[in-house]
Amino acid sequence: MQFFINLAGAVYDPDGEGVDLPTISDARIEAVRFAGELLKDRPQLVWMGEEVRVEVTDENQLMLFTVIVAGVDAPAAKGMA
Repeated sequence: MQFFINLAGAVYDPDGEGVDLPTISDARIEAVRFAGELLKDRPQLVWMGEEVRVEVTDENQLMLFTVIVAGVDAPAAKGMA
């Protein structure tokens, strides 16, 4: 099956090529790996004011699932630099 792993949220970057994987379970694992690699290189995305979403669609652009990563400050952190 062809899956498209799109970055959405604070930054939008659609997947123009897609990836061929045997099952939706494999696509779920790949989406989490994608998010991990992305955030390893660009951790500031979590704090850009909106959650980071990895949206996975099929070849018809039908949304299959979303992985969401969000940074949320606790009240004690308000006003700290």
